[in-house]
Amino acid sequence: MTLISSKSWRMLRSNRTALVGLCIVTGLLLGSLLIPLLSSASPDSQDFERFLSPSFQHPFGTDALGRDLFLRTFAGGRISLFVAFVAVGFSLLIGVPMGLIAGYAGGKVESLIMRFVDLMLSFPSILLAIVLVTAFGGASLQSLVLSVGIVGIPQFARQTRGEVLSLREHEYVLSAQALGFGHVRILLRHILPNAIAPLTVLSTLRIGTAVLEAAGLSFLGLGVEVGTAEWGVMIKDAREFMSQSPWLAIFPGLALSMTVLGFNLFGDGLRDVLDPKQVRKG
Repeated sequence: MTLISSKSWRMLRSNRTALVGLCIVTGLLLGSLLIPLLSSASPDSQDFERFLSPSFQHPFGTDALGRDLFLRTFAGGRISLFVAFVAVGFSLLIGVPMGLIAGYAGGKVESLIMRFVDLMLSFPSILLAIVLVTAFGGASLQSLVLSVGIVGIPQFARQTRGEVLSLREHEYVLSAQALGFGHVRILLRHILPNAIAPLTVLSTLRIGTAVLEAAGLSFLGLGVEVGTAEWGVMIKDAREFMSQSPWLAIFPGLALSMTVLGFNLFGDGLRDVLDPKQVRKG
């Protein structure tokens, strides 16, 4: 079973929302990966004049330490996107099995797992992330990834459970049970493959949220180390210079906003394409 059929690919290409989001995401990913590598200067180099306004030589200007803001913005994208992708992968790794077990087992097992999920969802995500970062020893890249990843677990657990509850009554699942197949085989070979599409959509949308949460924690001083080229840190460092050099916050803020917008648009487009009802209408 393929995740996206050729017909769905055609629908995706014709979906303007998805294409715009994909172009934004692709541009930011390529820029974050290639621009710092291709430049002869380092994002941490302090060889330039301080507070230079945007120009041809420095498209985003320079900061309070004479560092090129263009290079630092795209270098910051590498950290922000790395945190988001790894955190979402961690959320998938924990949340999906929880949802599979809860939805398939039912009874007390389901009740126990879902009450734990409800407890996590009762806290605002940023507040829960702050508590987790503190519990993990304070500001560090590892604490940031784990905190953002744990905050995302309940969403994947609930989504997966809902899909399992819908799929476990289908004929092919009942037939597999009648043939005596083991529970693990049924979950992994018959139920999970049919739940991949909505989980893919959720993962795409969650990446944008994870980027925002990671930047928020860094802005509060609970993310990566101070001085690191990361969007939240850059915006935090720019606060005291807003009146004289507003570009210090504008460009990292735009990069952050465009990243979230890109993943949200792409996720919305994927949801339209991967929705079986939409596919049948096509």
